[in-house]
Amino acid sequence: MLTLKVEKRVPGTGKTLRTGGKMPAVLYGHKEVSTPISISLMDFKKVWKEAGESSVISLSGVGEEKEALIHDVDFEPITGEPRHADFYIIEKGRKVQVKVPLNFIGVAPAVKEMGGILVKVIHEVEVEAIPKDLPHEIEVNISKLENFESKIEVKDIIVPTGVKILAKPDEVVALVSEAKEEELEVAPEAVDLSAIEVEKRGKEEEAATVPEEDVKE
Repeated sequence: MLTLKVEKRVPGTGKTLRTGGKMPAVLYGHKEVSTPISISLMDFKKVWKEAGESSVISLSGVGEEKEALIHDVDFEPITGEPRHADFYIIEKGRKVQVKVPLNFIGVAPAVKEMGGILVKVIHEVEVEAIPKDLPHEIEVNISKLENFESKIEVKDIIVPTGVKILAKPDEVVALVSEAKEEELEVAPEAVDLSAIEVEKRGKEEEAATVPEEDVKE
């Protein structure tokens, strides 16, 4: 389990912390009093990259070590740097519900052999499990997508022991769509310039035969 060292902080010191390479955060939980803390920005970025919001991490430095989920992260809109985080402390032995990303593996015959397009309908599922059983991701094998009628549903996903997917069993996870040929653009009919020229010439000849007295000034 990943461990992150934290320190208690005085509320309202976020700006000062950031200039010193640290980041303000807060921890709280079902039976945990909300506590302002600070953490090393560099250490947090490393843990965030590996754990995300679905892996349990350990917080040390504020009494006994606490198991937590990174519940929410606020990012600086211009630089994209994290500037605040919420840690949800997990009660020991209590199941939690989190969203876990799906990792699609394998090769779909309908894509490789029939030229279809893989459509990933959902990219994550909400699961319930005790903290130690929470997976960082769930693999979805797409090799059963043999034709354009095949599909993978939630009930087809294999999850680790102790993990329950909360989505509906018949919810579609992935399928293969038939690639449609682009309609050929119809070229406009060529203009017959000779016909236009003949018509123009005919009008000129007709005008030449009109008596002068019929021609309006």
